[in-house]
Amino acid sequence: MNDGTINVIGAGLAGCEAAWQIARQGIRVRLYEMKPNKKTPAHHCDSFAELVCSNSLRSDRLENAAGLLKEEMRLLGSLIIGCADKTRVPAGGALAVDRHGFSKMVTEAIIQHPLIEVINEEVTSLSHDNITIIATGPLTSDALAKAISEMLGLDSLYFFDAAAPIIRAESINYDIVFRASRYGRGDDDYINCPMIREEYLAFYEALVNAETAELKDFEDSRIFEGCMPIESMAKRGLDTMRFGPLKPVGLIDPRTGQEPWAVVQLRQDNAAGSLYNMVGFQTRLKWGEQKRVFRMIPGLENAEFERFGVMHRNTFINSPKLLDAAYRLRARKNIFFAGQITGVEGYVESASSGLVAGINAARQFLGMDDIIFPARTAIGALARYVSNPAGANFQPMNANFGIMEPLETRIRNKKEKYGKMAERALGVIRETARLLNSE
Repeated sequence: MNDGTINVIGAGLAGCEAAWQIARQGIRVRLYEMKPNKKTPAHHCDSFAELVCSNSLRSDRLENAAGLLKEEMRLLGSLIIGCADKTRVPAGGALAVDRHGFSKMVTEAIIQHPLIEVINEEVTSLSHDNITIIATGPLTSDALAKAISEMLGLDSLYFFDAAAPIIRAESINYDIVFRASRYGRGDDDYINCPMIREEYLAFYEALVNAETAELKDFEDSRIFEGCMPIESMAKRGLDTMRFGPLKPVGLIDPRTGQEPWAVVQLRQDNAAGSLYNMVGFQTRLKWGEQKRVFRMIPGLENAEFERFGVMHRNTFINSPKLLDAAYRLRARKNIFFAGQITGVEGYVESASSGLVAGINAARQFLGMDDIIFPARTAIGALARYVSNPAGANFQPMNANFGIMEPLETRIRNKKEKYGKMAERALGVIRETARLLNSE
């Protein structure tokens, strides 16, 4: 029997957002989180909404789909974006956060809410009665993954994800590095490690020949393009990194007055500014190799690593065959999914799916119609992407304007076009917010 409570499994970004949206509707939530009793290799702290990879939530500009997605969520009262805004650290045109301060703020908001009960235990089976949101993320435990596979009647899909190293600021050589944001966006928020051609070539050779960690217990090494390990990127070609995360365009080395051959950027990782992460340097190199190879980067010759890069499995379901645009199972109406397990890729995208699932789980509980966000919005475009059975070879997806409904009139200027699409989307979201607040 339904006991008047909605279950949410997993207190990551999606689960916390879902629980918050449900509680906002006056409904009791039972939030299950296996930490601190059990952790995966990628988890380092006991708090909720842990950022296991980068501390960046990407661009905050409306002409960027990630920035639009965040603004849509702000208008809808997102817990995750609200906490991110309050714990932001300098990052140019991006929204980056103090990862521990952010996680702490989300955790406190959840545990202090009178309608949210937190249960610290691993879930290994699924309710047949209560409405349940499965938001266990890309690191779903083996026992629950098995229960999900048995329920869905298919094997889980997966890819590999990699996290970048974090360096202590005091160990950086400030006689070599310089502060600047690419294209002058921000207030010199990044630390830049410039390379001349010879330094880049030596680094490249060391990187492509470095020893990587074995992929234990997995059958292959499928890697999502958005989180490709730096050594995998390097092996695609000599200049691939220079057109990716090591792109020097828009950066001038004050020592030479010229653009370097390549640049490794470091982004502030905590509010105190004592930690910096290596932008785009997700890796599965062995830890000793990381220290050896990354210390070849000018300015990092004495780098001290607070955390080495790691690689881990990300699990996701074949959502287009299984879910509707509310992130609900078509075949089992009391079960919703949210987060990266649905195939949305990225922190904000995960929280977005939690917001949609939370709103609609609450409405289902109250006997109300779904709120289906149209594909004119970033939120709705993601929901449509993961629920459209017409798509072939389903792979995880970040927010982008390419999956959104195009404008009726053609605009050649990309910035102008994206600005118009953002303006249209925010109009829809404001109307939806008014509807939700008036009911």
